[in-house]
Amino acid sequence: MVSDAVVVDSAQLRQHTATVLTSLAVAVCYFATARLGLLQQLVRGQVTPLWPPTGIAVAALLVFGVRIWPGIALGALVVNIFIGPSVLPVLIIAAGNTLAPICSYLMLRRAGFHNGLDRLRDALALVFLGALGGMLVSATVGTGILVLSGALPAGGFRPTWSVWWTGDAMGVMIVTPFLLVVRRFRWPHGVGLPRWAEAAALVACTVTVTLLATDTSNASLLFLVFPFLIWAAFRFERAGAACCALGVSVFAILAAGRMTGPFAHHGLLTNMITLQAFNGATSLTALLLAAAVTERNRTYQEIKRLCAQLSEKVSQLDI
Repeated sequence: MVSDAVVVDSAQLRQHTATVLTSLAVAVCYFATARLGLLQQLVRGQVTPLWPPTGIAVAALLVFGVRIWPGIALGALVVNIFIGPSVLPVLIIAAGNTLAPICSYLMLRRAGFHNGLDRLRDALALVFLGALGGMLVSATVGTGILVLSGALPAGGFRPTWSVWWTGDAMGVMIVTPFLLVVRRFRWPHGVGLPRWAEAAALVACTVTVTLLATDTSNASLLFLVFPFLIWAAFRFERAGAACCALGVSVFAILAAGRMTGPFAHHGLLTNMITLQAFNGATSLTALLLAAAVTERNRTYQEIKRLCAQLSEKVSQLDI
């Protein structure tokens, strides 16, 4: 009996230790990516068009479960200590930043979300529940407390809220799929040289066209990248689509932060509408198309397997 209790206590200790270490790792990643995100701040030194920590938080919750929420809370608290107006608003903003990904996680799990993003319904759930729905919490809490504390004028609520919400939502739509795909990545074996050449051509073409599109003043040229997103989704499924969407969005955000190319000579609201419409369309196209292609290919393989089994049964009956 004593030995059994020792074994149980040891297993629980290992589990608790692993949870604590995982939470600390999430907090470190949250803080590090927040500092990167703040390099492109547009409103009050803390509201950005892409907030990667939300994507990391939602991905961490989906992979490790809700038990790692203290890591998210710690990361959000440390980040906001450096940029928040005072103690109480910092605590409330950190609470909102923690609650938002938890709400997204709970809604996704209730919807039967698969971390593999291998179904069209998973992509739709991530976009509309995880990103657009769950991030309403952080944007509303954060912007509201800034107005109530006097750090933001009442007239700035709407533009700040819109930037906050879309920035958090873009973090989930762009960063979370990338992390979920990278986690499942395995180095391909038996892949021929033509396949590698195609992947290299896709990367080169996507980067070249994106740089050209973000260097010209014509905003409509941004959508020249969509054929390459379609190429990535059809030929490389989730891995290709997630990587391309992340890269394209980062280039667009950098151009918006510098106010160059299609984002030059325009105000904050116009640039935000252009940028977030582009990033949202990019993410939606990549996610939905890759999920549809993956689901189609899986169905084809299942039909092929069933046909092979049926053929084998028929052959046995003939004998």
